[in-house]
Amino acid sequence: MSQEQAVRLTSLAKSAGCAAKVGPGQLSQVLGRLQRSADPRLLVGFETNDDAGVFQLTPELALVQTVDFFPPMVDDPYTFGAIAAANALSDIYAMGGTPLTALNILAFPTKTLPLEVLAEILRGGADKAAEAGVAVLGGHSVEDEVPKYGMAVTGTIHPQRILTNAGAQAGDRLLLTKRIGVGLLTTGIKRGLISPEGERAAIASMAQLNKLAGEVLARRGAHACTDITGFGLLGHLNEMARGSNLRAEIRFAAVPIFEEALALARADEAPGGTERNLAYVEQFVTFAETLDRGQRLVLADAQTSGGLLIATNEADTLKADLEAAGVTVWEIGRMVEGSGITVA
Repeated sequence: MSQEQAVRLTSLAKSAGCAAKVGPGQLSQVLGRLQRSADPRLLVGFETNDDAGVFQLTPELALVQTVDFFPPMVDDPYTFGAIAAANALSDIYAMGGTPLTALNILAFPTKTLPLEVLAEILRGGADKAAEAGVAVLGGHSVEDEVPKYGMAVTGTIHPQRILTNAGAQAGDRLLLTKRIGVGLLTTGIKRGLISPEGERAAIASMAQLNKLAGEVLARRGAHACTDITGFGLLGHLNEMARGSNLRAEIRFAAVPIFEEALALARADEAPGGTERNLAYVEQFVTFAETLDRGQRLVLADAQTSGGLLIATNEADTLKADLEAAGVTVWEIGRMVEGSGITVA
C-alpha cells in the first residue's frame, strides 16, 4: 500500500467534515425524548449516558452491550482499526464487565480506496480483539465515501457488580488511568505540528486496551466509573457529577496531560469537537482565574480510546492494585456535596 493511499484515510474524513461526534448537549436533548424500556431486566439504559447497557439474564448473570465507530484519526489503516477496536472494548471495561464477542461495523469507499486498506483496518481490529480475548463473530459493511470503523461488543457481568457513571459518593477520590490530549495531538499530526515522539505517544495511548484496569475494577469494585472519550474529561466528569448529584473538584496540576497537546491548545490548534465540548460544559464549570483558555480547552479535549475515570472511597488500595497490574494511575480530585465542577 502506498503512503498516498494511507494518507487519504484522514483527508477523506476531513473533507467530508464528519470527524466529530454528536455533542453532549445534543445527545441529552435527543435521549430525553425517548421512552425507557419497561422491561425489568433492563438494569442500565441510556438515562445517564452510561458507557454501555446492561440486561439481566439470571440472578447472577447479565449482558453488557455497547457500540462505537468513527472515521480515521490516523493515516495508517491497521493502526486505525486497532484504535477503533480498543475504543469500543473500553466501554465494557468501564462498566466492570468482561467483553466476550464483537461484531465489526464498517463503512468503506470501495471505488476510491483499494481493498488492501479495508483488509488492514479489519486486521487491526481483529488483532486488538484477540489481545482482549474477544471473538469477532462477523459484522456488517456499507459503501460510503468516508471510511468508518468500529465494533458492537457484548460482554458479561454480575448484576450486583455493575459500575455506572452515576454511583459516586461524597468523599470519593477521583483516579484517571491515561493522559489526556490525544484529540489535540491527532489534529497536530494531520497539520504537521507535533514531533515524531508526540505522534508515537498519542498512538500508543489510543491503542492501549483498558483491559488491565478493567480486570482490577471487576475484582476490586468502585463507586462509579466511566471512560474518557468524545466528550472529554470535563464532559464525562460532568455526567458523573450530575448522575451522582454531587460536585466534582479537580486540580489542574494533577491531571496528566500530554505536553504537546497543551501547547497546541494554547496555539489555538484545537479540533472542532474539543471547542464544542468546552462551549457546552463551561456552564457547569467554575475555573480558577489563573487557568488560561488553552488549559481549559485541553480539559475538554475530545478523546479517542481514553482512560478510565474512577470514583472510589478506597483510592489507596485501588491505586496499589492498579499499579501492581501494570496500570499507570493519577489521582486528580474528589467528589463533594453540591453540583457542577470546580477546577483549581
